[in-house]
Amino acid sequence: MLMPRKVKHRKMHRGGVLKGKAKRGTTVSFGSYGIKATTSGLITARQIEAARRTVTRYMQRTGKYWIRIFPDHPMTKKGDETPMGKGKGAVDHYVAKVKPGKVIFEVDGIDEKMAREAFRLAGHKFSVRTKFVSKHNE
Repeated sequence: MLMPRKVKHRKMHRGGVLKGKAKRGTTVSFGSYGIKATTSGLITARQIEAARRTVTRYMQRTGKYWIRIFPDHPMTKKGDETPMGKGKGAVDHYVAKVKPGKVIFEVDGIDEKMAREAFRLAGHKFSVRTKFVSKHNE
């Protein structure tokens, strides 16, 4: 699974509600087709990995893909039935914060029909709503 190799601070504040639209990473830059978030939310490293496996399995290892997001935000969790206090919990998993308009995945070297179906299957793995985009008509 994806996670930072080295971090300056092990634990972070969760942060509030993600407002506004994505300013960067909103266009298909590397491949021909992409999957774009239409709502904001947190995408876990497990969700990214599940989507990646779905895309590669459907493409049957033809073409090339790019993951445009990285889970660099640590989420902590305290043990079950732990009383209040005693500090912040240990890092449990990492998430990527995603705003509407952010391109999550890109592919190249496959036809549009195949890319559409691969991204339809991958879209079910994310906790945000997504749509299919292409480089030609953004």
